[in-house]
Amino acid sequence: MINVDVEWLQSIDAIKDVPKKQLQWLLDNCTQMRLEPGEEVFRHGDKIKGTYIIISGKFRLCVQQGDELREVTAFEGKSITGYLPFSRAKAINGYGEVVTTMDYLFFPVEKMEEMIRTQFELTQALVHVMTTRVRNFTAFEQQNEKMMALGKLSAGLAHELNNPAAAVVRGAASLLKHLQLTPETFKKVMNVKVTSEGVDFVSDRLFAVICREEKPQLTMMQRGNMEDDLLDWMDNYDIDNSQEIAENMVEFGFTPGDLDSFKAHIPDDSLSAVFNWINNNLVTEKMVMDIEDASRRIADLVGAVKNFTHMDQGHGKQYADIHKGILSTLTMLQHKVKYGNITVDQQFDTTLPPVNAMIGELNQVWTNLIDNALDAMEANRKGVLTIKTARDGECVQVSVIDDGPGIPEEIQSRIFDPFFTTKEVGKGTGLGLDVVTRIVQQHKGTIKLNSVPGCTEFKVEFPINGD
Repeated sequence: MINVDVEWLQSIDAIKDVPKKQLQWLLDNCTQMRLEPGEEVFRHGDKIKGTYIIISGKFRLCVQQGDELREVTAFEGKSITGYLPFSRAKAINGYGEVVTTMDYLFFPVEKMEEMIRTQFELTQALVHVMTTRVRNFTAFEQQNEKMMALGKLSAGLAHELNNPAAAVVRGAASLLKHLQLTPETFKKVMNVKVTSEGVDFVSDRLFAVICREEKPQLTMMQRGNMEDDLLDWMDNYDIDNSQEIAENMVEFGFTPGDLDSFKAHIPDDSLSAVFNWINNNLVTEKMVMDIEDASRRIADLVGAVKNFTHMDQGHGKQYADIHKGILSTLTMLQHKVKYGNITVDQQFDTTLPPVNAMIGELNQVWTNLIDNALDAMEANRKGVLTIKTARDGECVQVSVIDDGPGIPEEIQSRIFDPFFTTKEVGKGTGLGLDVVTRIVQQHKGTIKLNSVPGCTEFKVEFPINGD
């Protein structure tokens, strides 16, 4: 075991300039102790008992993140940690586990007040240790907050992109298989004897329906009744594959009257072949439409990401429509909206002029506020998220409102404090609203909270022209 004396304490950079007399006082008030590998130095939630000066060995500091412990840092010989002068912390926010046999000096918290009162240089040196620790831990937590937010958005985007991507793959495979069957239908059509006038009528009528911009919106009952009517009609003329033809024709808006019009231009013995040819075109059209729709959804998501990150713009202030950023944020969090059974009420003032702001940073504000609102409504398994925009003189106001249980009055004054969080361990770092506050202040604005059970509102206000 190392013989710890004043000279050894002077070898620690953090306290090397402290007078020997004060280091001796520190040594006289410390207890030298030892812990073996695997033993706990402290646990999350424990009351802070004092200061640790590591002589030799090593222990790691971990924080809970989800179901896992994540190592934040490790303390080795000549490190100082634990309670430090003027710290407001009362409980430990992490876990300390010994890695290799650790000898250390323990200075009890009960002696801290005396040290502050009588050992000025020692106190000053340990305060410097604390500020360095706070700076490093803040940087870690800010990075952790960013990674957690990125993880949420990435998971949501992966979920949202998976559905249309799978639809494109599925639609392409189905279309290929369908086209392979086309020659059989073509053979039957080639044997049909229809006048040129009849061919023109069938072709014109078919593609007029296919190109119709709005498809009929039918209830399940209306759809079922229409299919029955078409089936009855086709059964009278022994149309092959009538069930599938009826379903597809109803989807595109065909009626028994349309079938009568076709019949007037087609010989009875050719009806089945022509109707199957028509169905073949409808199926192809439907598959192409599905692929187009899925591709458009992917393009919209990519566009939302581009708008959200503002990747094609500079990082300074510029004039932009504030609603685009809010809508992009909602798109990025759409998976969480759907999963939480949330109704989004957009009360946008569309007369608002473009605002002069750092759009990428503002999108972080909307992300934190909307994400918190969705979390607040999670317990109810449903909810209404209201987003309002309005103008107040030369300022723009954006309100994010949820109908969750509300924030208790006794903690409302602390809600914007760094590291304060109402979320369970591993789910929040307590920096989301701190980030929001700093970004809003960058824009010379304010953020206010008003919360009662059933209604929590965060209102952000900042100058339209950024002045």
